[in-house]
Amino acid sequence: MEKTSLKPRVVILGAGFGGLTAAKAMADTAHVTVVDRHNFQTFLPLLYQVSTAGLAADHVAHPIRGALRKSGVQFRMGSPISVDHKNKTIKLDSSEVLAFDQLIVALGSVTADFSIPGVAEYALGMKSVSEALAIRAEVMRRFEDLCRFEDDTSFSISVVGGGPTGVEMAGAFAELVRGPLKNDQAHAAAHIRINLIEAGPRILPMFSEKLSARAKKDLEKLGVNVLLNTAVAELKPRSIIVKDGNEIASEVTIWAAGVKGEPAGGLLNLPLVSSRIDVDQNLQVKNYPGIFAIGDISGFVGKDGRFLPMVAPVAMQQGRFIAKQIKRLADGKALEAFKYIDKGSMATIGRHKAVVEVKNFRMSGIPAWYAWLWLHLFYLVGGRNKIGTMADWTWNYLTFDRGNRHIMDSQ
Repeated sequence: MEKTSLKPRVVILGAGFGGLTAAKAMADTAHVTVVDRHNFQTFLPLLYQVSTAGLAADHVAHPIRGALRKSGVQFRMGSPISVDHKNKTIKLDSSEVLAFDQLIVALGSVTADFSIPGVAEYALGMKSVSEALAIRAEVMRRFEDLCRFEDDTSFSISVVGGGPTGVEMAGAFAELVRGPLKNDQAHAAAHIRINLIEAGPRILPMFSEKLSARAKKDLEKLGVNVLLNTAVAELKPRSIIVKDGNEIASEVTIWAAGVKGEPAGGLLNLPLVSSRIDVDQNLQVKNYPGIFAIGDISGFVGKDGRFLPMVAPVAMQQGRFIAKQIKRLADGKALEAFKYIDKGSMATIGRHKAVVEVKNFRMSGIPAWYAWLWLHLFYLVGGRNKIGTMADWTWNYLTFDRGNRHIMDSQ
């Protein structure tokens, strides 16, 4: 990638929400190359619906080249293995070396196990399409076992983590059991238990106490066993040991308790704070001019002295902001400080059940559910994915069925 004009050469590592937003925003003002280990972007907010048979896997994935078509942005499939800070080049695992004037690190996050024994070995994560398909296959395989046994054998699905991902997954599993699986084989479905395990005193702690309580009540109406103040001490193949010494049966354990910065960031020899890259208020890596970090991997500290949440709105705002900053650098202007605008939070529990909170505005029930559907459909990348998702959602809504109950993993 040679510098052919006065436009800066920008390499973006990661094609998630932040990386793609930044690439599109600066397509006209810089020579941009996006690098990602996959050739598709995953719409992570809807990944749990793949796990629970609500959506087909290809509806939450979109080709990166398709997203960048006609933009002039280049794409390379690969992972960074080293960076030469002196010569401003980065080497990929494909052996290609890319030169840059500015480097944007947007590598995202991975599941955080908090050094709890057994999580890596026995828990199923929720950060990729393959993991989502593995969860769906494991649950459906266990269901088929119950159908075959035709006795009082039961199995438990445990979702660890009471944030939006955990709440949405527990609710979706409850609806899968109460609807399609019950219609398939009522006796087997009646012997499936669903637990939502949260270490804190309430689920959805980023919401008001009233909305948290509403979400808990809605989950319990669906048959979910919500366990609060229950910190996990260890995971075993078929059970969870909590810190008070009790043991919870759990044949399938899904880990939604938190994430951390992508470890590949450490290969770049950049300063880390916790698992994130240490940045100044302008998102530039401390002591590394011309290198920026955005999204989940960015260690940006907000007004409250805490890291910003690892959510898509943060990454997208930072992506748009960084495009403007690189334009300012090209124009010889000083960098500005990033200011995050919190547009609120939302989570869905199930059909006609959701919670929305935007500053002092709060909403729940059917209006919140429709708002959740519309917003996620709006941000979903690709016309084909939007149409396919609408078709799946409409079918699920009208028939109370889910047609994506296939066991399609490698086993």
